[in-house]
Amino acid sequence: MEWSRYWRSPDRPLEAMHAHFERHVYHRHSHETYSFGVTEDGYQAFRCRGGAHTSAAGMVIAFNPDDPHDGHAADELGFTYRMVHIGPELVADVLADITDRPARPPLFASPVVRDPVLARNLRALHAALLGGATALRRDELLTAAVGAMVNRAATRRVAASSATGLAERARRLIEESFLDDVGAAELAEAAGCSRFALYRGFREAYGMAPSDYQRQLRLRAARRLLARGDAIGEVAAATGFADQSHLTRWFVRCYGMTPGRYQRAG
Repeated sequence: MEWSRYWRSPDRPLEAMHAHFERHVYHRHSHETYSFGVTEDGYQAFRCRGGAHTSAAGMVIAFNPDDPHDGHAADELGFTYRMVHIGPELVADVLADITDRPARPPLFASPVVRDPVLARNLRALHAALLGGATALRRDELLTAAVGAMVNRAATRRVAASSATGLAERARRLIEESFLDDVGAAELAEAAGCSRFALYRGFREAYGMAPSDYQRQLRLRAARRLLARGDAIGEVAAATGFADQSHLTRWFVRCYGMTPGRYQRAG
């Protein structure tokens, strides 16, 4: 039997999910946040950064912001996992507190890490977020978890962009007009290349097709509107989806829950 619980901070870019999936398959997507998880039981299989990975019980998952990935159970028994999503600005604030100086964004080269210390810290933070711990306790555990992740798993503090110039120009156009019906020809013209070269370069740079990236931005906009309490049907119309059902289908495929469940998590 599949189940999920979700928690969202009302005032900071901090969210947490606890779930068990057997049949659910995540569509390829990414998050604006750092996403750190612990597999509690079973085997979770996914593709990220061009490789196939499996996270077994006790292993840690580390996604950088905008890391495209999918996910599904590796066998019929399913998997249970805890995931914490932390905004880059919050990670930077925590690191600045730890080092007493401005911190640059960390980069995690491996999406799967076997480290019991990291797993223990993430489980403690996750339990505090979903368990109603005091704000002081949540902050203490957040500092401990982020500090441990960076010290034990980060490869460097600055992530160098792998995007080519043409893909970057197309990305900027999509971000500026993600609610518009932008065509491939318009993107290719902005990038200064053929449509084929654009598609190939964009996938190499960002791990997904331009249309998937556009949908990703629309879903992120929908999350923001849902978090402030807007009606789901109105959110669907405002973020470029055909209707509420269309938004719900993609929301479940990418986030493992319905828009209503996400909205009630606050």
